[in-house]
Amino acid sequence: MVSKKVVVNNETGLHARPASSLVSFVKKFKGCTVYITNGDKKANAASIINVLTLGAKHGTELEVTVEGENEAVALDEIVKFIETLED
Repeated sequence: MVSKKVVVNNETGLHARPASSLVSFVKKFKGCTVYITNGDKKANAASIINVLTLGAKHGTELEVTVEGENEAVALDEIVKFIETLED
């Protein structure tokens, strides 16, 4: 299991459209379980409803945790995706 912190740079945060893009991206990593944590809220990143419950706004620091096959590679790609996420 590996984890890394990332800041949401998208001006509007992780609302429906960017959250949907993130969920689709995460689902490409077969054999991995991905969680995103915002404070005391933890979400399975493969679920749009879970991701939306994080309430991540612009500037929010999230922790991404990946467990499974090629977890280090998956973590780096997911963090990069979140950093460059746009509407």
